[in-house]
Amino acid sequence: MEGAHENAAESSSSVPRSEEPAGWARGPEVLPPEESEGCAGSLDAAPKKLCGYLSKFGGKGPIRGWKSRWFFYDERKCQLYYSRTAQDANPLDSIDLSSAVFDCKADAEEGTFEIKTPSRIITLKAATKQVMLYWLQQLQTKRWEFHSSPPAPPAAPDAAPAGNGPALRLELEQEEEELEDFLSPVRTPPGLVGVAAALQPVPAKPLALQNISLKHLGTEIQNTVYNIRSNRQAQGTGHGPPGEDPPLSVGPQRAERPLPSDPGTPGKDPADSPKPTAKSSLTANLIQKAKRPNNTFPLFAEGLTRTRPAQEKILALEQQVLMLTKELKSQKELVRILHKALEAAQQEKRASSAYLAAAEDKDRLELVRHKVRQIAELGKRVEALERERESLVQAAGLREQQVQELQRHVQLLLEKNQAKQQVICKLSEKVTRDFTHPPTQPPVPPGAADRDFLSQQEKMEHLKDDMEAYRTQNRFLNSEIHQVTKIWRRVAENEKALLMKCAYLQAKNCQVESKYLAGLRRLQEAAGGEATESSELLRQLTQEALQWEAGEASADGVELSPISEYDEYGFLTVPNYEMEDLKLLAKIQALEVHSHHLLAHEAVERPLRERWAALGDLAPSVELKQLLRAGVPREHRPRVWKWLVQLRVRHLQSPGHYQELLSRGQVREHPAARQIELDLNRTFPNNKHFTCPTSTFPDKLRRVLLAFSWQNPTIGYCQGLNRLAAIALLVLEEEESAFWCLVAIVETIMPADYYSKTLTSSQVDQRVLQDLLLEKLPRLMAHLGQYRVDLSFLTFNWFLVVFADSLISNILLRVWDAFLYEGTKVVFRYALAIFKYNEEEILRLQDGLEIYQYLRFFTKTICNSQKLMTIAFNDMNPFPMKQLRQLRRAHRERLEAELHELEQLKAEYLETRSSWGPAVPDGCTSEDEGEGEA
Repeated sequence: MEGAHENAAESSSSVPRSEEPAGWARGPEVLPPEESEGCAGSLDAAPKKLCGYLSKFGGKGPIRGWKSRWFFYDERKCQLYYSRTAQDANPLDSIDLSSAVFDCKADAEEGTFEIKTPSRIITLKAATKQVMLYWLQQLQTKRWEFHSSPPAPPAAPDAAPAGNGPALRLELEQEEEELEDFLSPVRTPPGLVGVAAALQPVPAKPLALQNISLKHLGTEIQNTVYNIRSNRQAQGTGHGPPGEDPPLSVGPQRAERPLPSDPGTPGKDPADSPKPTAKSSLTANLIQKAKRPNNTFPLFAEGLTRTRPAQEKILALEQQVLMLTKELKSQKELVRILHKALEAAQQEKRASSAYLAAAEDKDRLELVRHKVRQIAELGKRVEALERERESLVQAAGLREQQVQELQRHVQLLLEKNQAKQQVICKLSEKVTRDFTHPPTQPPVPPGAADRDFLSQQEKMEHLKDDMEAYRTQNRFLNSEIHQVTKIWRRVAENEKALLMKCAYLQAKNCQVESKYLAGLRRLQEAAGGEATESSELLRQLTQEALQWEAGEASADGVELSPISEYDEYGFLTVPNYEMEDLKLLAKIQALEVHSHHLLAHEAVERPLRERWAALGDLAPSVELKQLLRAGVPREHRPRVWKWLVQLRVRHLQSPGHYQELLSRGQVREHPAARQIELDLNRTFPNNKHFTCPTSTFPDKLRRVLLAFSWQNPTIGYCQGLNRLAAIALLVLEEEESAFWCLVAIVETIMPADYYSKTLTSSQVDQRVLQDLLLEKLPRLMAHLGQYRVDLSFLTFNWFLVVFADSLISNILLRVWDAFLYEGTKVVFRYALAIFKYNEEEILRLQDGLEIYQYLRFFTKTICNSQKLMTIAFNDMNPFPMKQLRQLRRAHRERLEAELHELEQLKAEYLETRSSWGPAVPDGCTSEDEGEGEA
């Protein structure tokens, strides 16, 4: 019998919940006769409305204090509205529960609890402790339902209940079971919450003025006028007392009259109150009779259950007409949207057909402008997503602050509870001692002893009550922390999903822009050097594309990953080519690199970073080999490179060795110092660390190269060592670490004589590469042989400096990650992969000069590091180090034989030359004679 009265008042309605304006305290509604028979069986299953009277602390000056308010929860907006009484037309204000946390204090007045939102704190008080716990549990459940349920589509009102499908119900049931572990469910207080609470008298206050809200005086006046008019209409109907009015004003009045335009009034959208179509005269009379002023919280009268079959049937039919009208309107809107989509598709098709059929450049330029507009639309979408992400980040920050505050509060309560328990234990021990061993003191009058015992017993009861209150508070706060943490995790997951979506959209934007630039470049090539109006327009569009930066397009928004001028190691992201067409090509390359980076960030780089973070101490293994091939994250690269270098030069290192080599250079100058000085200014002109006048990197590089020239006198200095040392400096930053990295490459990784004056081993490797190219890429080599293209002019430098001048920094450092661990076979693998990556492009070229021009910069067009790595280590058939050694040995023997034969030819020539006699023939004047005459 506990909720019988409430369930009887909360009968089901045939009007969908989505048609009801937010904030309406839906009263009992009349069902059609055919549905009213089964109403009794479904009352228990119907969801209970969360509403009732609570005291709210507020006001200013002399009227500050507790004010009685009627609270009602709107499930669609997760808002808790309140007004002075249940019969008021408009709510005074609302509380947003979607980002609120709840708190109850054990040391506060009974039934007091708080709702904390990011903007304010609302203090409420219930009639009893049970009512307070019921409200807290229900508010927690409603907040979780709002965060868990997917948003219902606005065009389908009947789909709102469908959104809470079996999966959602299962999730909510699981959440309720988890909350039961903290705080057992509180039974519904009869007559104090729900629709039945509206039938109770308004809690009285000592002063009538004390319960009035001066802050919302306008709303108070509107509600007072509405109540007066309602009472007059109820008295003038002649159908009985006001409590027995029929419920005709519930359905039609909501459908016909929109809510007032008061900003504090929820559901003010005109879409929530569609106007009904014309009805019969009887229907019009009923509607006219049922019309009343706007009522957000309609009257809850006991006489609403009186049966009127004919009127109920008419009302039910009217409600169905309204529902069908709204559904028809939504279907028309859907058809209109589909028509627009079809028209857009047809326009796109016509534009494509016009492009294919166009014979002039003007039509194609119009298509280019259309693509520009599409890019602008994509940019706007990206900006909107970024603003949404920023709001989510702020909401997550507020949630974290709230969780921290709750944790601190719980800690304080635990400490306070522990202190009280200690006091109770001490008092209990003292009472026990007093009972077992009463102290020897003069006899006390019996009345005084009884009073002392009663006072102690009363204190014990108070302490037990306090302990129980703190236990209840503790359990509730634990449940609140648990639920807020789950909500925060869900928000974090949504934010992560939005970030991924934003990254994919930005990558798509970069791809569209790069295609636009590529189209400009092709049109520019097709136009040639003709001075026409279209060529001038192309030139202007090209200039705008080169000057435009991604950061300028969304200066007001938050960039997810903007294209900066320099990358993280100081290299120019857009290479500074001198020729205009190459500048456009450089911008296209930068956009492609940025697009690949964004697409691979979540799918590839994030799992890779997690694997590196969990790796721990480094040790040679198959797993480490695979991780190095995939690339080392920037934050781990200095540590990994130091370990790899240490692994190779530990037998050469000694304390203070580097400083000793530098001190030699201070005593006397090395013969290679002049050449080193000349090459310093030519080291990486596209890197700000070596071109900035105030940078310290050139001085560091000079000391590293001088130290190496003293370390290895047989080599001294060779062109190319400056770039190897510069790469080591950019990653390791320390001079000594970069010096030992250079030593490891020259003396332990590369073969002997690789950097000698004859470059014997370097020439051998070029012949080995030719053999591998013939084996792995026969079509490409046949094509290059047809036009007599020699690749050694390009690949010789690749091997000498390990691609330092050829690949973009993002790919170059990945190559070095594997090269420092596996050795020179990595250079062979990537050399083959580079040609395989661009094989189709080279095969399309049908002129030797054009092939040479393409090979000058084609390595810079490689943007997808993941694809290149896959070709290098997976697509190429394996060739172990043993095979490389055999090929090197065979080609070295041939090269040494050729060099020996060349030396013999030189010796024979010198011997023949010496047998020719004087160098000056007879009859010619020698230089000495000319000087003598002078």
